[in-house]
Amino acid sequence: MSGFEVLNPGILSTYQDLGRVGYGSIGVAPSGVMDEEAYNYLNLLLENPYGTNALEILLGGIKLKALESTQIAITGAKADIKINQKRVGNWRVLNIKKGDILEIGFAKEGVRIYLGVKGGFDIAKNFGSCSTNIKEGIGEKPLKKGDIVPFTCKGFSNSLKTLKSNFIPEYKNEVELRVVLGYQKDMFTKKQQELFFSSAYTVTSQNDRMGYRLSGEKIQPSQNGIISEAISYGAIQIPSHGEPIVLLKERQTIGGYPKIGTVIPVDCFKLSQAKQNDIVKFKEISLAEGRNLTNRFYNFFNSY
Repeated sequence: MSGFEVLNPGILSTYQDLGRVGYGSIGVAPSGVMDEEAYNYLNLLLENPYGTNALEILLGGIKLKALESTQIAITGAKADIKINQKRVGNWRVLNIKKGDILEIGFAKEGVRIYLGVKGGFDIAKNFGSCSTNIKEGIGEKPLKKGDIVPFTCKGFSNSLKTLKSNFIPEYKNEVELRVVLGYQKDMFTKKQQELFFSSAYTVTSQNDRMGYRLSGEKIQPSQNGIISEAISYGAIQIPSHGEPIVLLKERQTIGGYPKIGTVIPVDCFKLSQAKQNDIVKFKEISLAEGRNLTNRFYNFFNSY
């Protein structure tokens, strides 16, 4: 079988694409890449079709041996990248030859790294997606030593594209998340809303693909629970302890905590690159502005 042999799987490396749509009614979370910006630039560089799968690597530390020649790109969190012990750059297309050893060090800025190959990996879809969901046991299991990451060489592009520096995102220690207030906002007094938007929160150790639990000023809704209902991407739950939880790609499909609002998708991508002890602040925007920002993002990548 052609592909990469896994010499070191890193902390957590999984196959991801844009996730599963339309299965929430049977309890299947969407899953999919956490940082769609880095992922979409990856496929743009490789001239892959929109939605082509990739590897999502948490914090780095992965080492692979090429069993076939191909072209790759690496985006997302900043880390040292080496081919045969020679340092190479990210946010660009790289040639890999059979027998080459690819090493991605540990992340210095951001937490999630994306590795793609021209044409994508040869992974079967489950519920319409290649995405791994560990909690629900859907898709391929996380990589382990000795695994083969399969791909078929799709030829080589004559030009090795590099993303212009002004398009490369920065992963800072403080992130501002724009929020559209939801219909449950009236469960929070004006004073509680002002406290929420004026406070700085800290990313706790309880952050993963399901969501990010934040620590900081506590806000209290008029009631501690609601009848369980569907949960949207980016929903900000306020449990009884009063500290917000931002729900992401592998969130539960229903929940019974009040929600003050929803973080827009493009800012959820930024949050997914935040690490423990990073600072998070919230900013209120209108529904129209949130839609415009979201449409602008997807229109940009769908235009290629």
